[in-house]
Amino acid sequence: MLYAVLSDIHGNMYALQSVLRDMRSFDIKGAVLLGDLIDYGMQSNEVVRLLRDEFDYDIICNIWGNHERAIMLGDFDRFSSQRGEDCAKHTASLLADDVKQYLDTKMTREGRAEFTLAGKKCLAVHASLDEPYWKAIAPDNVRGDYREYDIVFSGHSHYSHAFAKFYETQDPQRRNKHAVTFINPGSVGQPRNHNPRAQYAIFDSDTLSVTMRCTDYPADKAMALYDGSVDDFYRARLEYGV
Repeated sequence: MLYAVLSDIHGNMYALQSVLRDMRSFDIKGAVLLGDLIDYGMQSNEVVRLLRDEFDYDIICNIWGNHERAIMLGDFDRFSSQRGEDCAKHTASLLADDVKQYLDTKMTREGRAEFTLAGKKCLAVHASLDEPYWKAIAPDNVRGDYREYDIVFSGHSHYSHAFAKFYETQDPQRRNKHAVTFINPGSVGQPRNHNPRAQYAIFDSDTLSVTMRCTDYPADKAMALYDGSVDDFYRARLEYGV
């Protein structure tokens, strides 16, 4: 059973369309959506409407990211830069009522969700258990205790990863270790790992394997949509994936 894992689309409709085309090459059964559908990019309304009206996959979970939380609650204090705060406020001013209704009623507001795939207990969290919206899991700092889970899906950092952490447990058959697999698919719409392509992951629940996918998309068209309303930083970074 294959599941697509998408995070941090960030209002980039062209990147999302490319990912959806790539997904059609596989027998995808469902999708895990890890938040930040909106902001930074110039097509937040279009991204949400595509997911609402044209996404032909079962959505296993669909959680708020820090940008949904900030914009829907009007709480902009946690952004690390003034340009980030200004961009979020600009996006908030442009969101259509039907899009805000989707964010409010079709997404999980807590920034985390638990579910089961193929008998495996899964956690989806936008960032980490220590801070569900703002502090990302990294291989050298997972920020929380995940021993009760088998699979942890997270986003927020815009850096892809797949690794295992082993927790002590009372299970002699497994050498008293419990393995937890951590998966971050990277960012669909604003990658920062020096690869400007749209990125997502495919998780195989039968083999517990992960495939990181990168797809070309017309970044120049996404960049051309910026009209000076937000800091040019958000346009320029799309060219290099930084």
